[in-house]
Amino acid sequence: MKLTPVVTAAVALIVGCSYGPTDPAGDSLPPGPAATLAPSAQAAAERISAGAIREVVAEISSDAYQGRGPATAGDRAARVYLATKLADAGFRPAAPDGGWEQPFDLVGINASQPASWTFTSGDDEVALEQRAQFIVASGVQAPLARIRDAEVVFVGYGIQAPEYGWDDYKDADLSGKVLLMLNNDPDWDPDLFAGATRLYYGRWSYKYESAARQGAAGAIIIHTLESAGYPWQVVQTSWTGEQFELPAGDEPRLQTEAWVTEPAARELLELAGIDLTELVAAARSSDFVPVPLSVRTSIELENALSSVATANVLGILEGTDASLADEVVIYMAHHDHLGVAEPAPADSPETDRIYNGARDNGSGVGMVAAIAQAFGALDAPPRRSILVAYVGAEEQGLLGSQFLAAQPVVPPGRMAAVINFDNENIWGRTRDITFVGFGKSSLDTVAQTVGAAQNRTVVPDQFPDRGYFYRSDQFSLAKIGVPGMYVRSGTDFIGRPPGWGAEQNTIYERDHYHQPSDELAADWDFTGMVDDARFGFFAGLLIADTDALPAWHPGDEFEAARREALAEVAAKEP
Repeated sequence: MKLTPVVTAAVALIVGCSYGPTDPAGDSLPPGPAATLAPSAQAAAERISAGAIREVVAEISSDAYQGRGPATAGDRAARVYLATKLADAGFRPAAPDGGWEQPFDLVGINASQPASWTFTSGDDEVALEQRAQFIVASGVQAPLARIRDAEVVFVGYGIQAPEYGWDDYKDADLSGKVLLMLNNDPDWDPDLFAGATRLYYGRWSYKYESAARQGAAGAIIIHTLESAGYPWQVVQTSWTGEQFELPAGDEPRLQTEAWVTEPAARELLELAGIDLTELVAAARSSDFVPVPLSVRTSIELENALSSVATANVLGILEGTDASLADEVVIYMAHHDHLGVAEPAPADSPETDRIYNGARDNGSGVGMVAAIAQAFGALDAPPRRSILVAYVGAEEQGLLGSQFLAAQPVVPPGRMAAVINFDNENIWGRTRDITFVGFGKSSLDTVAQTVGAAQNRTVVPDQFPDRGYFYRSDQFSLAKIGVPGMYVRSGTDFIGRPPGWGAEQNTIYERDHYHQPSDELAADWDFTGMVDDARFGFFAGLLIADTDALPAWHPGDEFEAARREALAEVAAKEP
């Protein structure tokens, strides 16, 4: 096999003392290459410990931080704490003004959702119940969001994808209408929309944006557990209370953005004498055309508006190579969570209202903090610089990373790669490690090299139907061309039966994801986080010390953005 520049660099790194996971129970691990890592890198990696990660998780997920809601006192305290940790690791401030924080403005919208939402057809009507059957948010940054007597039209998946020969809208006049649509994207054919692997076309954010481009007044997504990848309770908690957005520009916007449960959608469609199953079947064809439902609706939301600010926390460790130090390897984790829940009904048994966000994303923040300590402990920094970005307002739609992409502190063409950590492994050591984004860029070789050194198998997204690549912060930088590696837990847990890891992930999403119960518990096992953080550390070190910049594979959806970013840098060089 011909050695690539990345593998050549790996050969230089992979010398010294051995490294690889061993089973605490004494079980033998699968055989792997006798990969070893340079003593200086291995010594620095020892700074990544369970205690170091746990310290950060315990701090920022404590009740004192009140769930780290954007622009709250807990949010501000978390940012100060993380800046202090970066300084302790030997990083210096990297924000444009010379400080630790890159502030950005947010518009807060707290929509007063009506108790019921009525749909009519002739003399018949259906009234859906708020929270139990629908959740609706304002699509406008104005005191009132209003839809008056609008026709409801079913638009299939609400997707326009010319590269797949797919257009659910077919030039229909949908101005002023309410669009009812399916979640996800077509997933039954591996040659169409990547099959079971969810693309951005399947994300709720794309669907609302797509509906707005049609001039629609509102959009309603039909929720199912299978199509969303999370239960209805996540919609209930994530789309109620104050919501935050970056200040609006001149982009088209909906008046309302809503979800309904599948049973509620069936009830609504009965008004038109149409069966949802038949509509879904029709939507599975590229020949689908929008279906007017002879159903009309009105709704008003009174919005309490606020203007606040939060910030990304940015720190940099300068590289040592004069020709490469102005390029950066970025480590990213979002520092925010959902804050404090609205008061529960008087008869509710729920008393805990703080969304502590210990796993989401105290775990990722703790891992990046430990990685920063490891880089600071090296005998000398790597050739490229290391930029740590603790981004804000991720839970509101990747807003902090979106702002960083729009106002980059380093030109995108000088961003070598981004390694992101979000919602990490709390159950112990694994024989595998998940690289969300595997198969998209030359970072595949980096991951496989480090995986071999750790005697672990690198696997692509193990839940491809969830669309994780488009749900976390590396996506924001991918859109400006930066190759990304989203590191997540494996599922093949040492000492556990097959399927146990996937089951734990399902239980977490069902019972704890975006719930007050996402708290640091005594049974958390940090050993897996240590392995995964060391994986990320070694991967970033390889990238930082390799001559060639990582690149998207030819034909990847982000390749053109990378070429543009590199061309802009080249044009400014003397």
